Amino acid sequence: MNFPLSTSSPTGLLLAGLFGLVFGILLEKGRVTDYNVIVNLFRFRDFTVLKIMLTAILVGGIGVAVMMRGGILEGWHIKEMNTLGVILGGGLFGVGMVLYGYCPGTGVAAIATGSIHALTGFLGMVVGGVFYAVTYGWVKTAVLTVGATGKTRLPESTGIPEFAWWIILATASLLIFRILGKRGKANG
Repeated sequence: MNFPLSTSSPTGLLLAGLFGLVFGILLEKGRVTDYNVIVNLFRFRDFTVLKIMLTAILVGGIGVAVMMRGGILEGWHIKEMNTLGVILGGGLFGVGMVLYGYCPGTGVAAIATGSIHALTGFLGMVVGGVFYAVTYGWVKTAVLTVGATGKTRLPESTGIPEFAWWIILATASLLIFRILGKRGKANG
């Protein structure tokens, strides 16, 4: 089965917009467009974001695997692993998320709810994106080459089969949900 729909086609653009709208509504319903919910994750007081992210990773990953097996998607589009880039980018992203109170997706959804401070932070993201684009030549040679391992996935780099990684991820997620559920009952 081939699914020849591109996001550059009119139908693909319409579907992308529709899915984006639904995604934003779900972010709002999940309360992750609320500054306090995200900041309180980092204060270890509200684990809504963690629960949503674990659920999204599991459902999205399983969905991609099923579509791959069903022939709807063709091949993995794996990005190259650049260790220093991931460490620096992850650190910058984390600091930005704590200070801003949103990740990029929840920030845009918060703007749609009328949040002025989310709009201000979004402008900072745009400036950061432009800065990255302007300095990319230097970043590519000075940062992305340090610890570069090429296109690799956990199954290939660890020797643990993909199915086992799914079991590990699902088990760890369920364990985290259980711990957080008990913690919530003890605090409630």
